Amino acid sequence: MAGPVAIVAAMQEELGALLAAMPDEQRVRVAGRDFWVGHLHGQAVVAVLSRIGKVAAATTATVLLERFGVRAIVFTGVAGGLGPGVRVGDVVVATKLLQHDLDASPIFPKYEVPLTGHARFAADTAISDALAAVAAGLLRDPVALLGQTVVDDFGLQAPRLHRGLLVSGDRFVSTAAESDALRRELPDALAVEMEGAAVAQVCHDYRVPFAAVRTISDRADDAAHADFLRFVAAVASRYSLAVIDAWLATLSGRAAT
Repeated sequence: MAGPVAIVAAMQEELGALLAAMPDEQRVRVAGRDFWVGHLHGQAVVAVLSRIGKVAAATTATVLLERFGVRAIVFTGVAGGLGPGVRVGDVVVATKLLQHDLDASPIFPKYEVPLTGHARFAADTAISDALAAVAAGLLRDPVALLGQTVVDDFGLQAPRLHRGLLVSGDRFVSTAAESDALRRELPDALAVEMEGAAVAQVCHDYRVPFAAVRTISDRADDAAHADFLRFVAAVASRYSLAVIDAWLATLSGRAAT
């Protein structure tokens, strides 16, 4: 029998709406974390807060795989926009993930994870395609999802879906100088966060599908901290729930046919 799907976020604000939608969640505490085991749209689900940072995220992924036997991991939450045209309120679905602060040169090429031969870890194509499809549909009418007041408050006019490189590192990129440096080094990077590439590496080791969908909360510059928690609660958590909910509904629909 196939294992459950894992839904992971780094912050309580990001996952709270999803937990509220699970009708039968049961808490299992492992490694200082609460893993919520239940169902959504008839799909077995384990939802968990990874905590912030690459080590915390890798620990969480390993527990999900070893203790709960999950068949796939999807990471949701927020990120800072880097790529041109990646704006607040947009959604990025990763195709590849890289650790921007990993550098074991000259022994290994910059960004390459030693002894793996990989700097960029691929997200699962089928899951990513499905997440992108449902996200694109939801973004066509942000008012229906968020309400007019929230759309106006955050200037979420015509939010867009992006697909490409997501980069991760153990620092909150919050100055224009830092984001400019990342764009010079990794010009194809769409967004930056603090967990995804670590989970992608763990899933690669275990040969388990991984995908990441991130809402852009800021432009990773000097204003990155402004209204961050309010944005997470009012926008990102609703995006996360809507995308994951719609995706799991499609899985159930396929399973029924």
